[in-house]
Amino acid sequence: MKVSKIKTDEEMELLKNTTVTKGMIKQIINDDAEIYTESGELLLKFKKNVLTDGQDFYKNVKPFMDKHPSTNRGSVSGGLKMNVKDNPKIKTSILGYFDKWSPKQKFLFKKLGMKVPIEVRETMYNVDEEEKYKLIVPFIKQIDGLYKKYIPDKYKKQRKKADETEFKIEGTAFTTVTTNINFQTTIHKDVGDDEDGFGNLSVIEHGSYEGGETCFPQYGIGVNVREGDILLMNVHEWHGNLPIKFKGKNVERLSVVCYLRKNIWLRTKNKTKKYRDKHNKTLRDLRGKLKRLGL
Repeated sequence: MKVSKIKTDEEMELLKNTTVTKGMIKQIINDDAEIYTESGELLLKFKKNVLTDGQDFYKNVKPFMDKHPSTNRGSVSGGLKMNVKDNPKIKTSILGYFDKWSPKQKFLFKKLGMKVPIEVRETMYNVDEEEKYKLIVPFIKQIDGLYKKYIPDKYKKQRKKADETEFKIEGTAFTTVTTNINFQTTIHKDVGDDEDGFGNLSVIEHGSYEGGETCFPQYGIGVNVREGDILLMNVHEWHGNLPIKFKGKNVERLSVVCYLRKNIWLRTKNKTKKYRDKHNKTLRDLRGKLKRLGL
């Protein structure tokens, strides 16, 4: 299936960081699909009921996300501008490795007057929840296997880069996973993800809801991703979510996005495991100093 742009690039720039509305979307995809742009570029591939064990992933990340709500609303796309609807605190977490210092790390580097190491770090989840992290890796590997199966050419390029760095989710083409609970991303393009690769989106459900479809407003289409499904998508195209309508109390929609951060690869390719372990230890020791300072 091919789709044409229904909005110009200039029109989409004006819609940046605004909410996706139903009027923008002409078609919602509910079944397996493979969609290309007019130029022949793959926009997305959607497969239903191919993932299992999502609930195990959910139970091992939810407590951490509940404990550490974030006000860093720009983190979803890796950009500097907000791309999530205004919310004082949202449940969003990054797992694996990331390529930007936390504010506390920046503070401590300056306070100690120390030489700043390469800007790559383990996420807080990896450091604080080492045992739980090991338990979520099998689900990420499932996603990796589906990526390899359904888009082998993109996967091969991305996996090659992942194999050139030790700063990654072991045995996968990913360096990083973003998890979000119950919020609607506004229209954005992901910044900092590998241009040669694809984003891998899955959803885990707790309770019943409607909406939340992942949409590509420039093309007028949306995809109804539900638990067990996988959406392989070009995250460098404009995308965002329709509103979510919850049917009851304590309903949660956990989205899981797996990808490779280009700067992690650029900064660490061909570094050894010994280098990685020493780097991680340095940052963990700094974390201990932060705690002793009460930060």
